[in-house]
Amino acid sequence: MGLGSLALGSLMRDAGLVAGTQTAEGLDPLAVKAPHFPAKAKHVIHLYMSGGPSQLDTFDYKPALERYAGKMLPTGNLITERKTGAAFPSPFKFQKYGQSGIEVSELFPHVGSMIDEIAVIRSMHTDLPNHDPMHMLMNCGDAVNVRPSVGSWVLYGLGTENRNLPGFITMCPGGHPHRGPEIWRSAFLPGVYQGTFIDSQHTKIEKLIEHIRSGNTTLAEQRLQLDLVEQLNQQHRRRRQQNAHLDARIQSFELAFRMQMEAAEAFDASKEPEHIRKLYGPGAHARQCLIARRLVERGVRYVQLYSGPGASWDTHFDIMYCRKLAKMWDQGIAALIKDLKQRGLLEETLIVWGGEFGRTPSMELQSEFLNKGRKAYGRDHNHYGFTTWLAGGGVKGGIVHGATDEFGFRAVEDRVHVHDLHATMLHLMGFDHEKLTYRYSGRDFRLTDVHGHVVKELIA
Repeated sequence: MGLGSLALGSLMRDAGLVAGTQTAEGLDPLAVKAPHFPAKAKHVIHLYMSGGPSQLDTFDYKPALERYAGKMLPTGNLITERKTGAAFPSPFKFQKYGQSGIEVSELFPHVGSMIDEIAVIRSMHTDLPNHDPMHMLMNCGDAVNVRPSVGSWVLYGLGTENRNLPGFITMCPGGHPHRGPEIWRSAFLPGVYQGTFIDSQHTKIEKLIEHIRSGNTTLAEQRLQLDLVEQLNQQHRRRRQQNAHLDARIQSFELAFRMQMEAAEAFDASKEPEHIRKLYGPGAHARQCLIARRLVERGVRYVQLYSGPGASWDTHFDIMYCRKLAKMWDQGIAALIKDLKQRGLLEETLIVWGGEFGRTPSMELQSEFLNKGRKAYGRDHNHYGFTTWLAGGGVKGGIVHGATDEFGFRAVEDRVHVHDLHATMLHLMGFDHEKLTYRYSGRDFRLTDVHGHVVKELIA
């Protein structure tokens, strides 16, 4: 992508020869680029529920489980990570919402109120019932090898609309989720496309984005320092050609300098009117959703919001913990959809909700050692069938696509693999997933590898 000419591009912009993101792609890897074909979606907000939320307790109602409560399923239990026993009906009530009449759990009443904007995919499936490889597959399209994340591919394909903010931002309150930076890195794509991590538990800009401001020098003095550092770095770089890590570090200095101009304002949710803050509600997750809207409003391409460090939705022991988890998100997610819509941004912003897999309809059988003497009322990992939903960005709202079997164990109708989801996301952004490629190590790589089909039924 011509990272070696970034310095030249910067000089040309300073000289007035080239107008910022209007430069040729060879000169500026972050220049705004046209997709393969016209599309509505220009931004993505990925609400990632790390740990695997239970489809049976959220968006896939299965009354058959109530008939078999405490009994073994007549179809038998599929093999998952741990042993499971009798059928376990959801302890949460479901009701129909909107004109579409889609059933949603009592855990998500606010999201339910926006269901006519949402396409619920009840037939997702993936490869394994293990967190780490499925985090990699869902975020990077490969379960084993470190590959560029979805956000990196989108930024690579479209460029950025705002040079004062990272084009790809990932937020998680309290620390890294499972696999951490591996799932938002750019891998063999140039480092300029990797995600920027923000610990969204903080509200003060000094902690939210550390080391972004200097208390000792003015902006003009910093500019002189950076110019000198740039000259030294370029001398260093000429002796080390094709070093992507060095290129990324050089770019990080420039991005940090530019972020001083706009980042503090973009991440400051207190600048919103009181009625908007009340719409989103309290807490870090609601604030994340509000900040996500502010970021896409300012041209950020890809924003990913995590539910917390580790795998917070990993409910092996107590499914009732889902109530606390959902309450953190419900109002904020619904407000995000509503707020984007009232600002005319929903049509151009694709929202994706889901985790790396789902949960079993049968109760997990825990050993005394694992359960520490407690009685378990949880569900094991289930990669055979789970739920993801999409909204905005050219998605057909108020529909259900596909289905699991009568107990919610396996996707059986209009099945959608993770590769199909990625192909559909890229299509909504205006890309043929087979043609958005990058030459590396002698072959043309793509997000979907050699797989994936666009789910056209989801597209408005």
